[in-house]
Amino acid sequence: MKIAALESSGMVASAAIAEDDHLIAEFTIDYKKTHSQTLLLMLESVFAMAGLSVRDMDAIAVSKGPGSFTGLRIGSATAKGLCLALDIPLIEVPTLDALAFNLCASDGIVCPIMDARRSQVYTCAYHMENFRPVSLIEPGAFPIDALIDKLNTFGEKVTFLGDGVPVYQAICAEKLRAGAFFAPAHVSRQKASSVALLGLMLAHEGKMISADRHSPDYFRLSQAEREKAEREKAAKEKAGEKAGTQNPEPEKAGTGQEGDRL
Repeated sequence: MKIAALESSGMVASAAIAEDDHLIAEFTIDYKKTHSQTLLLMLESVFAMAGLSVRDMDAIAVSKGPGSFTGLRIGSATAKGLCLALDIPLIEVPTLDALAFNLCASDGIVCPIMDARRSQVYTCAYHMENFRPVSLIEPGAFPIDALIDKLNTFGEKVTFLGDGVPVYQAICAEKLRAGAFFAPAHVSRQKASSVALLGLMLAHEGKMISADRHSPDYFRLSQAEREKAEREKAAKEKAGEKAGTQNPEPEKAGTGQEGDRL
């Protein structure tokens, strides 16, 4: 089974082709380029260098999130467009699983952390079983202190990777009691090769979908959606206050001493 894989959930743009347990080609860049400029060109390049065509693919795997809203949309739109045009299935690969898969031979806990801004990280924690990530906690967006508190309950060394490491490396090293380690640069970021190989495992388990059923997993509302919700909430509160001033409650009839005077 041949598949192409796309990774655009963060600053890294990456495209790969794999067949069964063989990684045929990969093109990755993490340097001052937007995914809309690079992703399709990279995919075309790996096909050309491998002497293959997109029509040779049996499925497309895509990193489904969490991550950058814009990056995920670009990757998802590209994958969906190819699958619909070629009438082939799509394989959704959770971004955190694929990132952890970079360290599939590790012992201890593997913890990808992606900078989610607002003092939070997108994260999960894994043990590797038969070179495959098995989650220990529910993935989500958490404050870094809450993540460290949770990791400390396991009492194991933790290897961190992801674009959240430069932001939170010092606090992880300081507060993780069993020891914090950090992945080297060549495996510390998202890679389409990991999306491809994990995607093949999912495909062999029958975990493929039609492209029209796919949507990215953002884990939380976008900034625009949050701001819209806040504006709507403020408008409702203002409308409620205005209604309260226009329709004051009627005064209650007097009782007790006031009633005696009547």
